[in-house]
Amino acid sequence: MTNKELEEYLDTYIGAESGFPFGPEALVFKVKGKMFAILAEREGREYVTLKVQPEDGEVLTSQFVDITPGYHTNKRHWITVYYPGDVDDGLIRDLSEQSYKLVVSKLPKYERVSLGLA
Repeated sequence: MTNKELEEYLDTYIGAESGFPFGPEALVFKVKGKMFAILAEREGREYVTLKVQPEDGEVLTSQFVDITPGYHTNKRHWITVYYPGDVDDGLIRDLSEQSYKLVVSKLPKYERVSLGLA
């Protein structure tokens, strides 16, 4: 997985928008103004930071070396996945989709309806 590959994948999500609100180093993906993924590079490694349920984050960080509590985010609700590493591409895509769905599920109903996801 590379940030470019993941960026192309995230661009396919309904209502996903990307930009650089924190500067040119971090590409942020949002749906209806709410973040669900941050792609960047740190110490020569690419990574994505994703929203998770707290209990899922605890399990993932205990099972994978390359999944850590969220970098520069709430460590309870976000994880950071570094790649390449011990997390396969399929799991990275699955975690990205779960992050998107988690954020969408918290949107007001009228916004979910406008996305066709209610």
